[in-house]
Amino acid sequence: MKNKKLNTLVKISLLGAMAFILMFFEFRLPLFPDFLKIDISDVPALLGAFALGPVEGVIIELLKNILHGAIKGSDSMWVGELANFLIGSAYVYAAGFVYKRNKSRKTAIQGILFGTISAILVASIFNYYVLIPFYAVLFHIDINAIISMVTKVNPKVTSLWTYILWAVIPFNAIKGFVIAAITVPVYKKVSPIFHKEAVIERKAKKLNQI
Repeated sequence: MKNKKLNTLVKISLLGAMAFILMFFEFRLPLFPDFLKIDISDVPALLGAFALGPVEGVIIELLKNILHGAIKGSDSMWVGELANFLIGSAYVYAAGFVYKRNKSRKTAIQGILFGTISAILVASIFNYYVLIPFYAVLFHIDINAIISMVTKVNPKVTSLWTYILWAVIPFNAIKGFVIAAITVPVYKKVSPIFHKEAVIERKAKKLNQI
């Protein structure tokens, strides 16, 4: 039991470190402001959620954001890391929860769709009621000033509500499918590595029964 827990802890640590590194590789999309950039750091967390469980996926999300804020330093006084953690956790937990109930390619896809919807809902609610207002208070700027920054790249954004509608929702939908497009083929290849110990244990039990 101790070896199994240690093995899981090692896997979480490795995936968290991978996710932290991947956070440095980000790119912008047209019609989105500079502070909304896509990275693929949720891939290791989603792999962990599929292979180890939804809670473990959330722990990987937490680990990567703590490492990012502590080592790189936070440009947003941890608001960006908080947003990344909340939205990423909603995504990987929901996807991992659905997949865990009946592990198959079909449930993996269903989980990803459910995870994407969950991420969009969490991102929309928290951006509207918590993250943007909190950011404005921390940096002593008016919310309208933040909206004006977004309006320059997307004229459809004229208020906090339209920011959610034309920036937050499409951004997280795109990011969800990008993460999925990478994770699904990768997981098929790395899954035997994650479950190697379980296979060895089952073979050992069969040998003992002979």
